[in-house]
Amino acid sequence: MKDWLLAARPKTLSASIVPVLVGTALAPHPPHWGIFACALFGALFIQIGTNLVNDAIDFRKGADTHERLGPVRVTQAGLLSAERVLLAAYVCFGLAALCGIPLILRGGWPLLAIGVASIAAAYTYTGGPYPLAYNGLGELFVMIFFGMVAVCGSYYVQTLKIDRAAGVAGIAAGSLATVLLVINNLRDVPTDTRSHKRTMAVRFGERFARGEVVFFALVPFVAVAFIAVLRGNNSLLLPLVALPLALAVIACAFQNSGATLNRCLAMGGALQWAFGILFVIGTLI
Repeated sequence: MKDWLLAARPKTLSASIVPVLVGTALAPHPPHWGIFACALFGALFIQIGTNLVNDAIDFRKGADTHERLGPVRVTQAGLLSAERVLLAAYVCFGLAALCGIPLILRGGWPLLAIGVASIAAAYTYTGGPYPLAYNGLGELFVMIFFGMVAVCGSYYVQTLKIDRAAGVAGIAAGSLATVLLVINNLRDVPTDTRSHKRTMAVRFGERFARGEVVFFALVPFVAVAFIAVLRGNNSLLLPLVALPLALAVIACAFQNSGATLNRCLAMGGALQWAFGILFVIGTLI
Protein backbone atom coordinates (compact mmCIF):
# COMPACT_ATOMS: atom_id res chain seq x y z
CA MET A 1 0.00 0.00 0.00
CA LYS A 2 2.90 2.35 0.70
CA ASP A 3 4.17 1.78 -2.84
CA TRP A 4 0.76 2.55 -4.37
CA LEU A 5 0.40 5.65 -2.21
CA LEU A 6 3.80 6.79 -3.42
CA ALA A 7 2.75 6.12 -7.02
CA ALA A 8 -0.38 8.28 -6.59
CA ARG A 9 1.83 11.28 -5.64
CA PRO A 10 -0.46 12.65 -2.90
CA LYS A 11 1.56 15.87 -2.56
CA THR A 12 0.55 16.84 -6.12
CA LEU A 13 -3.19 16.25 -5.74
CA SER A 14 -3.88 19.90 -4.99
CA ALA A 15 -3.76 20.31 -8.78
CA SER A 16 -7.10 18.47 -9.09
CA ILE A 17 -8.70 19.35 -5.74
CA VAL A 18 -8.22 23.14 -5.77
CA PRO A 19 -9.88 23.76 -9.18
CA VAL A 20 -13.00 21.82 -8.13
CA LEU A 21 -13.13 23.76 -4.86
CA VAL A 22 -12.78 27.08 -6.72
CA GLY A 23 -15.40 26.26 -9.36
CA THR A 24 -17.88 25.00 -6.78
CA ALA A 25 -17.26 27.96 -4.45
CA LEU A 26 -18.20 30.40 -7.24
CA ALA A 27 -21.61 28.74 -7.62
CA PRO A 28 -24.57 29.81 -5.45
CA HIS A 29 -24.53 28.37 -1.95
CA PRO A 30 -25.18 25.77 -0.73
CA PRO A 31 -23.81 23.50 -3.47
CA HIS A 32 -25.24 20.19 -4.58
CA TRP A 33 -23.01 18.13 -2.30
CA GLY A 34 -23.45 14.84 -4.12
CA ILE A 35 -22.54 16.46 -7.44
CA PHE A 36 -19.57 18.16 -5.78
CA ALA A 37 -18.34 14.80 -4.43
CA CYS A 38 -18.62 13.17 -7.87
CA ALA A 39 -16.75 16.04 -9.50
CA LEU A 40 -14.04 15.98 -6.84
CA PHE A 41 -13.43 12.24 -6.92
CA GLY A 42 -13.66 12.15 -10.70
CA ALA A 43 -10.94 14.79 -10.93
CA LEU A 44 -8.82 12.98 -8.34
CA PHE A 45 -9.03 9.66 -10.17
CA ILE A 46 -8.11 11.32 -13.47
CA GLN A 47 -5.05 12.96 -11.92
CA ILE A 48 -3.93 9.78 -10.17
CA GLY A 49 -4.38 7.90 -13.44
CA THR A 50 -2.31 10.54 -15.21
CA ASN A 51 0.41 10.21 -12.57
CA LEU A 52 0.47 6.42 -12.95
CA VAL A 53 0.69 6.55 -16.75
CA ASN A 54 3.46 9.13 -16.44
CA ASP A 55 5.34 6.92 -13.98
CA ALA A 56 5.25 3.82 -16.19
CA ILE A 57 5.79 5.40 -19.59
CA ASP A 58 8.55 7.80 -18.51
CA PHE A 59 10.43 4.75 -17.23
CA ARG A 60 9.88 2.82 -20.45
CA LYS A 61 11.10 5.76 -22.52
CA GLY A 62 14.17 6.31 -20.39
CA ALA A 63 13.11 9.68 -18.95
CA ASP A 64 13.22 8.28 -15.40
CA THR A 65 16.54 6.62 -14.62
CA HIS A 66 18.81 6.21 -11.59
CA GLU A 67 19.94 9.78 -12.28
CA ARG A 68 16.48 11.17 -11.46
CA LEU A 69 16.62 14.22 -9.19
CA GLY A 70 12.96 14.36 -8.23
CA PRO A 71 10.85 12.30 -5.81
CA VAL A 72 11.00 8.51 -6.16
CA ARG A 73 9.02 6.99 -9.02
CA VAL A 74 7.83 3.48 -8.24
CA THR A 75 8.51 1.97 -11.66
CA GLN A 76 12.00 3.43 -11.94
CA ALA A 77 12.77 2.35 -8.36
CA GLY A 78 11.66 -1.24 -9.07
CA LEU A 79 8.88 -1.12 -6.46
CA LEU A 80 6.13 -1.90 -8.99
CA SER A 81 6.21 -3.15 -12.57
CA ALA A 82 5.23 -0.87 -15.44
CA GLU A 83 2.47 -3.30 -16.41
CA ARG A 84 0.85 -3.19 -12.95
CA VAL A 85 1.13 0.59 -12.78
CA LEU A 86 -0.54 1.00 -16.19
CA LEU A 87 -3.30 -1.42 -15.18
CA ALA A 88 -3.92 0.65 -12.05
CA ALA A 89 -4.10 3.77 -14.24
CA TYR A 90 -6.83 2.17 -16.37
CA VAL A 91 -8.73 1.26 -13.18
CA CYS A 92 -8.50 4.91 -12.06
CA PHE A 93 -9.83 6.10 -15.42
CA GLY A 94 -12.70 3.61 -15.08
CA LEU A 95 -13.53 4.91 -11.60
CA ALA A 96 -13.41 8.47 -12.94
CA ALA A 97 -15.91 7.45 -15.64
CA LEU A 98 -18.23 6.01 -12.96
CA CYS A 99 -18.01 9.26 -11.00
CA GLY A 100 -18.93 11.07 -14.19
CA ILE A 101 -22.26 9.28 -14.67
CA PRO A 102 -24.23 11.47 -12.18
CA LEU A 103 -22.54 14.54 -13.67
CA ILE A 104 -23.63 13.55 -17.20
CA LEU A 105 -27.18 12.85 -16.01
CA ARG A 106 -27.30 16.34 -14.54
CA GLY A 107 -25.35 18.34 -17.12
CA GLY A 108 -25.92 16.39 -20.34
CA TRP A 109 -23.58 16.00 -23.30
CA PRO A 110 -21.17 18.84 -22.30
CA LEU A 111 -20.15 16.79 -19.25
CA LEU A 112 -19.78 13.67 -21.39
CA ALA A 113 -17.48 15.59 -23.74
CA ILE A 114 -15.45 16.95 -20.81
CA GLY A 115 -15.06 13.49 -19.30
CA VAL A 116 -14.00 11.78 -22.52
CA ALA A 117 -11.57 14.56 -23.41
CA SER A 118 -10.08 14.61 -19.90
CA ILE A 119 -9.41 10.88 -19.80
CA ALA A 120 -8.02 10.85 -23.34
CA ALA A 121 -5.71 13.76 -22.55
CA ALA A 122 -4.64 12.12 -19.28
CA TYR A 123 -3.29 9.15 -21.23
CA THR A 124 -1.82 11.09 -24.13
CA TYR A 125 0.05 13.39 -21.74
CA THR A 126 2.90 10.84 -21.85
CA GLY A 127 1.38 7.99 -23.88
CA GLY A 128 0.24 7.47 -27.43
CA PRO A 129 1.93 8.30 -30.73
CA TYR A 130 2.26 12.02 -29.93
CA PRO A 131 2.75 12.42 -26.15
CA LEU A 132 2.02 15.99 -25.11
CA ALA A 133 4.70 16.17 -22.42
CA TYR A 134 7.39 15.03 -24.88
CA ASN A 135 6.47 17.69 -27.42
CA GLY A 136 6.40 20.84 -25.32
CA LEU A 137 2.63 20.85 -24.77
CA GLY A 138 2.62 20.09 -21.04
CA GLU A 139 1.82 23.66 -20.02
CA LEU A 140 -1.10 23.82 -22.47
CA PHE A 141 -2.45 20.49 -21.15
CA VAL A 142 -2.31 21.68 -17.55
CA MET A 143 -3.86 25.09 -18.28
CA ILE A 144 -6.76 23.50 -20.14
CA PHE A 145 -7.56 20.47 -18.00
CA PHE A 146 -6.36 21.48 -14.52
CA GLY A 147 -7.59 25.02 -15.07
CA MET A 148 -10.38 25.90 -17.47
CA VAL A 149 -12.01 22.48 -17.76
CA ALA A 150 -11.86 21.66 -14.04
CA VAL A 151 -13.09 25.03 -12.77
CA CYS A 152 -15.67 25.76 -15.46
CA GLY A 153 -16.88 22.16 -15.43
CA SER A 154 -17.31 22.22 -11.63
CA TYR A 155 -19.20 25.51 -11.88
CA TYR A 156 -21.37 24.35 -14.78
CA VAL A 157 -22.43 21.12 -13.14
CA GLN A 158 -23.64 23.12 -10.13
CA THR A 159 -25.45 25.87 -12.03
CA LEU A 160 -25.99 24.48 -15.56
CA LYS A 161 -24.68 27.75 -16.99
CA ILE A 162 -21.38 29.39 -17.92
CA ASP A 163 -19.98 32.42 -16.11
CA ARG A 164 -17.11 34.75 -17.04
CA ALA A 165 -15.82 34.74 -13.47
CA ALA A 166 -15.49 30.94 -13.63
CA GLY A 167 -13.45 31.27 -16.82
CA VAL A 168 -11.07 33.75 -15.20
CA ALA A 169 -10.85 31.52 -12.12
CA GLY A 170 -9.92 28.66 -14.45
CA ILE A 171 -6.95 30.67 -15.70
CA ALA A 172 -5.89 31.29 -12.08
CA ALA A 173 -6.15 27.63 -11.06
CA GLY A 174 -4.44 26.43 -14.23
CA SER A 175 -1.58 28.87 -13.72
CA LEU A 176 -0.96 27.61 -10.19
CA ALA A 177 -0.81 24.01 -11.44
CA THR A 178 1.48 25.06 -14.29
CA VAL A 179 3.94 26.52 -11.78
CA LEU A 180 4.44 23.00 -10.40
CA LEU A 181 4.92 21.54 -13.88
CA VAL A 182 7.46 24.18 -14.91
CA ILE A 183 9.55 23.78 -11.74
CA ASN A 184 9.49 20.02 -12.27
CA ASN A 185 10.62 20.45 -15.90
CA LEU A 186 13.30 22.96 -14.89
CA ARG A 187 14.77 20.45 -12.46
CA ASP A 188 14.72 17.66 -15.06
CA VAL A 189 16.29 19.52 -18.00
CA PRO A 190 19.48 17.36 -18.09
CA THR A 191 17.67 13.98 -17.97
CA ASP A 192 14.84 15.13 -20.25
CA THR A 193 17.39 16.31 -22.82
CA ARG A 194 19.06 12.89 -22.86
CA SER A 195 15.73 11.06 -23.21
CA HIS A 196 14.49 13.41 -25.99
CA LYS A 197 11.66 14.71 -23.81
CA ARG A 198 11.36 18.15 -25.39
CA THR A 199 9.60 20.14 -22.70
CA MET A 200 9.44 23.93 -23.00
CA ALA A 201 12.36 24.11 -20.56
CA VAL A 202 14.43 21.86 -22.84
CA ARG A 203 13.38 23.68 -26.01
CA PHE A 204 13.98 27.24 -24.81
CA GLY A 205 16.32 26.86 -21.86
CA GLU A 206 16.33 27.33 -18.12
CA ARG A 207 16.08 31.12 -18.27
CA PHE A 208 12.85 30.81 -20.22
CA ALA A 209 11.50 28.29 -17.70
CA ARG A 210 12.22 30.62 -14.79
CA GLY A 211 10.38 33.35 -16.70
CA GLU A 212 7.42 30.97 -16.93
CA VAL A 213 7.49 30.54 -13.15
CA VAL A 214 7.30 34.32 -12.71
CA PHE A 215 4.42 34.65 -15.17
CA PHE A 216 2.30 31.74 -13.93
CA ALA A 217 2.89 32.51 -10.24
CA LEU A 218 1.64 36.09 -10.65
CA VAL A 219 -1.24 35.60 -13.11
CA PRO A 220 -3.62 34.21 -10.41
CA PHE A 221 -3.42 37.45 -8.44
CA VAL A 222 -4.28 39.54 -11.49
CA ALA A 223 -7.11 37.11 -12.25
CA VAL A 224 -8.57 37.33 -8.76
CA ALA A 225 -8.78 41.12 -9.08
CA PHE A 226 -10.84 40.69 -12.27
CA ILE A 227 -13.10 38.18 -10.52
CA ALA A 228 -13.70 40.61 -7.65
CA VAL A 229 -14.73 43.28 -10.18
CA LEU A 230 -16.96 40.89 -12.14
CA ARG A 231 -18.73 39.74 -9.00
CA GLY A 232 -18.68 43.13 -7.26
CA ASN A 233 -17.33 41.47 -4.13
CA ASN A 234 -14.12 42.74 -2.53
CA SER A 235 -13.99 39.66 -0.31
CA LEU A 236 -12.80 37.78 -3.38
CA LEU A 237 -9.53 39.71 -3.10
CA LEU A 238 -8.66 37.62 -0.03
CA PRO A 239 -6.26 35.35 -2.03
CA LEU A 240 -3.96 38.37 -2.40
CA VAL A 241 -2.80 37.46 1.11
CA ALA A 242 -0.89 34.59 -0.55
CA LEU A 243 1.08 36.95 -2.83
CA PRO A 244 4.20 36.92 -0.58
CA LEU A 245 4.26 33.12 -0.90
CA ALA A 246 4.13 33.46 -4.69
CA LEU A 247 7.10 35.82 -4.56
CA ALA A 248 8.93 33.30 -2.37
CA VAL A 249 8.28 30.55 -4.96
CA ILE A 250 9.70 32.80 -7.68
CA ALA A 251 12.79 33.59 -5.62
CA CYS A 252 13.27 29.89 -4.86
CA ALA A 253 13.13 28.99 -8.57
CA PHE A 254 15.77 31.60 -9.40
CA GLN A 255 18.09 30.67 -6.53
CA ASN A 256 18.06 26.88 -6.93
CA SER A 257 18.76 24.23 -9.54
CA GLY A 258 18.76 20.46 -9.79
CA ALA A 259 17.53 18.50 -6.78
CA THR A 260 17.24 21.61 -4.61
CA LEU A 261 14.28 22.68 -6.77
CA ASN A 262 12.25 20.02 -4.96
CA ARG A 263 11.93 22.53 -2.13
CA CYS A 264 10.43 25.00 -4.59
CA LEU A 265 7.93 22.34 -5.67
CA ALA A 266 6.77 21.98 -2.07
CA MET A 267 6.38 25.76 -1.84
CA GLY A 268 4.43 25.78 -5.10
CA GLY A 269 2.04 23.18 -3.71
CA ALA A 270 1.60 25.27 -0.55
CA LEU A 271 0.84 28.30 -2.74
CA GLN A 272 -1.84 26.39 -4.60
CA TRP A 273 -3.49 25.26 -1.35
CA ALA A 274 -3.27 28.72 0.20
CA PHE A 275 -4.76 30.45 -2.84
CA GLY A 276 -7.58 27.90 -3.14
CA ILE A 277 -8.55 27.95 0.54
CA LEU A 278 -8.46 31.74 0.70
CA PHE A 279 -10.58 31.91 -2.46
CA VAL A 280 -13.21 29.62 -0.96
CA ILE A 281 -13.26 31.67 2.26
CA GLY A 282 -13.63 34.84 0.20
CA THR A 283 -16.76 33.49 -1.51
CA LEU A 284 -18.29 32.67 1.88
CA ILE A 285 -17.78 36.09 3.44
